[in-house]
Amino acid sequence: MEIGNNLKILRKRLKKSQEEVAQDLKLTRSSYSGYENGVAQPNLENLVAFSDYYKVPIDDLVRKDFENFSENELERIDEGLYADVKGQKLRVLTSMVNDQEEELIEMVTLKASAGYTSGYADPDYLKVLPTFHLPFLSKNKKYRSFPIQGDSMPPVVEGSYVVAEFVQNWMTIRSSTPCIVVTKEDGIVFKVVHNLLDSAQSFQLCSTNTFYKPYFVHANDILEMWRFVNYISPELTEVRMDDNDLSKSLQDLQKEVHELKSLINR
Repeated sequence: MEIGNNLKILRKRLKKSQEEVAQDLKLTRSSYSGYENGVAQPNLENLVAFSDYYKVPIDDLVRKDFENFSENELERIDEGLYADVKGQKLRVLTSMVNDQEEELIEMVTLKASAGYTSGYADPDYLKVLPTFHLPFLSKNKKYRSFPIQGDSMPPVVEGSYVVAEFVQNWMTIRSSTPCIVVTKEDGIVFKVVHNLLDSAQSFQLCSTNTFYKPYFVHANDILEMWRFVNYISPELTEVRMDDNDLSKSLQDLQKEVHELKSLINR
């Protein structure tokens, strides 16, 4: 395990002594020193404490060698922002194509959505999803379709599917942008997001239904961001017309019917 050297690197980044960190974590200095020097291995309780203290996932703390991290990656950890918000580590997205080599849009069905947080980067999971093609979308961007549940985002109703564009660099997301946000805790959610990465390393997620209160999600808890493009709905949005509009529409319809009858009777 790499944890000893990783703990030492993280502590020095904070410019703290072993004594100070040990006091913060309610450990003896000798115990903490033993973990850094590899003399002893921390138990699960201590691993959780180190993870929370340094804001680094346990798996990375144990498995990765921070000695090989770039200065930019270490700076993100210093800021409490472990997620790759700028998309500097390009993740290759699995994509299906048709016979004309046109990229298809994977549809994450309602049934498949439960496993998306664990299968979003798994080609075997994505290959079994249904696909479709929208020729008017850009060929230079990646799209995916997600199911909508609940009533938090009218006029997009439950049962709709949102088509969204993959966002590699989260810093480019403007506030008040509707997005599909894939989180570790809640899975797939569709919200209007406000970008607070610079000030709070997080996004505020808001619903268009005011019954639901806004909430915050830290960038470290987000797996993917997809920018809203359009949606496919099983319902027709209600259109309200005033009396004048309704009267004019009826007149236009009567005129069209009259013209159609005239053509038939010729």
